[in-house]
Amino acid sequence: MIKDLPKEERPRERLKKYGANNLSNEELLSIILRTGSKNNSVKDLSSNILYSLKDIGNLKEISINNLKKINGIGEVKAITLLASIELGKRVFQDKYIDEIILSNSLLIYNYLKDDLKDKKQEYFIALYLDSKKALIEKKILFKGTLNKSIVHPREVFKYAYINSASTIVVAHNHPSGDPLPSKEDIILTNNLIEIGKIIGINVIDHIIIGNNNYYSFYENGDI
Repeated sequence: MIKDLPKEERPRERLKKYGANNLSNEELLSIILRTGSKNNSVKDLSSNILYSLKDIGNLKEISINNLKKINGIGEVKAITLLASIELGKRVFQDKYIDEIILSNSLLIYNYLKDDLKDKKQEYFIALYLDSKKALIEKKILFKGTLNKSIVHPREVFKYAYINSASTIVVAHNHPSGDPLPSKEDIILTNNLIEIGKIIGINVIDHIIIGNNNYYSFYENGDI
């Protein structure tokens, strides 16, 4: 139990003395969760989460229901943990938005590849850029099945208006690992390009991300 540890060895005391970056994942989780359950100390709960996840990075995509499957984690603790994760994402997302210029396809691929690699579903993302190709917002618009993603152009352009974007880049992953566009990908891209021309917000690239490679409609002369 945390209370059985010497005071100087408790996670909160160690954070105050050494800083958050010197704490283990288990200690950080213990501070966020605050308390244990009827049959588990908060230290045990934190260990259960880390054991169940295999990789701490998997917390980025975990759901409330999956967290609740972990022994000792109820809805309140699951919500608290997800809120902490989302807040951390937003802190670093704001930092990126201030700095990122996405002026070519390779830069866009490098920016997105870690978000989309190893995904078992298709994720469709829109990047909204200003006139200098600086990122205004990254928006995950759709999550699909293994080989199908339902995308409506209305959603793509709605956020362009909200963000006063000058141009749009769309991107999605192929869970198969092969980035070559399907017939549906080509039709969707052409539809988005035509709509963009009509309303004055151009779609300047569509990037498909596979296993350590990508396909750019712009680089291949399709836009």
